[in-house]
Amino acid sequence: MAAKSEGEVAIIDYQAGNLFSVQHACITVGLHCRIISSPNEILNACALILPGVGAFGDAMNNLRTLDLIQPLKDFASSGRPFLGICLGMQLLFSESEEFGNVKGLDIVEGRVIRFPEQNEKRKKVKIPHIGWNRIYIPKYNKSWNGTILDHIKDGEFMYFVHSFYVSPQNINQILSLTNYEGIEFCSAIIKENIFATQFHPEKSAKEGIKIFRNWAAIVKKNKESWLL
Repeated sequence: MAAKSEGEVAIIDYQAGNLFSVQHACITVGLHCRIISSPNEILNACALILPGVGAFGDAMNNLRTLDLIQPLKDFASSGRPFLGICLGMQLLFSESEEFGNVKGLDIVEGRVIRFPEQNEKRKKVKIPHIGWNRIYIPKYNKSWNGTILDHIKDGEFMYFVHSFYVSPQNINQILSLTNYEGIEFCSAIIKENIFATQFHPEKSAKEGIKIFRNWAAIVKKNKESWLL
């Protein structure tokens, strides 16, 4: 068995971009991180970030080619901190309707859905959803305390770029909601050791860095017990 890394955070490179801004955000909050793409490096990390932009199907093909699918599933079930960002959040789900039904990692039960052409008022929806938008606390969760959104204001603005959104099967896994053109969608999730955001915290100014700082606190707390 390979030796455990020195408490490193692994940022997964599977040719889906958005790596260095995430790495910079990690460094800003004091996390020791490395961009990696091998199965052993995933399994030996103390925490993991799955970022990404682009097409769901292409991303899954890249993960399959690099033999990263099972290591990602194993890591998710290990109890160590796991953070998904944008496409990295969507890949956690069971399937996506992008270009037909494409199977995802199935770490979180649910589907990835495209924004409709029109909302319920038959107003045309501009796709993709690009720019700053608010995130809200779901009424069934009531609080962000102890999560990556701790000390983030209800209704705070975050930066989005996407055409698809996730629909978790378990609504209790919805950490935040966002409204776009009259369509309410899940913009962040929580499942045990897993957090993920549809928005880009690394592009969301000081409030986004606060999210990385919250996650860093979770990582550091977990790392002490994991490295024993």
